[in-house]
Amino acid sequence: MTPDQAKDPTAMINRSGAPQTLGFLLLDNFTLISLASAIEPLRMANQLAGRELYRWYTLTQDGLPVRASDGLQVTPDAAMHTPLSLDWVIVCGGVGPQHSVSREHLRWLQLQSRQLRRIGAVCTGSWALGKAGLLDHYETSIHWECLASIQEAFPKVILTTRLFSIDRDRFTASGGTAPLDMMLNLIAHDHGHELAAGISEMFIYERMRNEQDHQRVPLKHVLGTTQPKLLEIVALMESNLEEPIELDELAKYVNVSRRQLERLFQRYLRCSPSRYYLKLRLVRARQLLKQTPLSIIEIASVCGFVSTPHFSKCYRECFGGPPRNERMGIHSRQGSHDNPSFTIQQWGVGSAGGEPASSALQALAYAKGEPTFASVPLLN
Repeated sequence: MTPDQAKDPTAMINRSGAPQTLGFLLLDNFTLISLASAIEPLRMANQLAGRELYRWYTLTQDGLPVRASDGLQVTPDAAMHTPLSLDWVIVCGGVGPQHSVSREHLRWLQLQSRQLRRIGAVCTGSWALGKAGLLDHYETSIHWECLASIQEAFPKVILTTRLFSIDRDRFTASGGTAPLDMMLNLIAHDHGHELAAGISEMFIYERMRNEQDHQRVPLKHVLGTTQPKLLEIVALMESNLEEPIELDELAKYVNVSRRQLERLFQRYLRCSPSRYYLKLRLVRARQLLKQTPLSIIEIASVCGFVSTPHFSKCYRECFGGPPRNERMGIHSRQGSHDNPSFTIQQWGVGSAGGEPASSALQALAYAKGEPTFASVPLLN
């Protein structure tokens, strides 16, 4: 890889024309919505492009049906040890991943990693990758319910509260509809933003979220029940965004000193109380910008800022761009986002004989009757 390719993820797009092949490893009690959110963008990418850009297989340890967390039983395409020419492997987790991951799963995932696969996970599938040692020193997203437990179990994993994380050859999404956003971003890097935008339109998906978007994580799931005073202070902050309470008053409310208050925030939240309070107000402002017609002046006021210029300055420092860009749907790529930490590798071509038929081809055949078939031209 050249230095320029390392900086530009689009430089490694597969131009061979061969479809990229994904294997979705389904764990017991996986969440069906996360699997669908990851696969459906691939199906629609094929439909809009008018050819097979992606193919996929669902896999289980032994090739037998597995139940999703909603009780529906899914029959996989193959057992995970079936010889397939996979380019990506994605682990689909759900309820109780600690009890769903076997030694056989771990050995297989480690083998896939040694064969230079791109490895990913959705929902709590990150637990399996962490257990296999495949997320050490990688930025990782997982459903907020598992943040504390995975951090304790795998301290070398770099956890974030982002909806999804793409770090070199690892990509992880937190769950629910977050895999949809992750796949749209990966498709955009593979085949351009026009195709990703077309998929969003077909799914009536108003805004493709990016790596700057975070989960709303209840603080009690980060701290547990060990710091009731800190939880109480944060609850007071969240209830008083329009008229922020002075830190001395907050300390009095919970019967601690100002110094104790600052120590609690530094120790458990790794920031000052004033910084945390400011971030709460800015996150609320971002929600209002995206979800309401309120003017920027009005939003600045209801989020406790004394002036619009001060609000804009704080917003730019936090999110990398001014509030008006958020309102216009322009997302900043400043800072670390100018130099994404992942690379799109040039995946293998062709398939070995004896592979099971991919459902992608059947879906593509059905799609030929749709008016949107081949509606987005591709450069490659």
